[in-house]
Amino acid sequence: LWNMRMGGQITAYEEEMGGVIADVICGGDVNPGTPISEEYLLGLERDSFLKLCTNKQTAQRIHHMLKTAKPLRN
Repeated sequence: LWNMRMGGQITAYEEEMGGVIADVICGGDVNPGTPISEEYLLGLERDSFLKLCTNKQTAQRIHHMLKTAKPLRN
């Protein structure tokens, strides 16, 4: 993500969102090799999504997509 940001391929907010997504994909803050349930992952995904929804930039992206059917790069 950092390389993509430094190369101008993604915005700072896209880097932030990518970090949140990576955290979910990696299972959050657990020790390597720790078994986790589907329910745990779904909860982690839900919590991360709701956290992103409180961000002004996420609201702008959602509004823009609904209005124009095109993504906003903020």
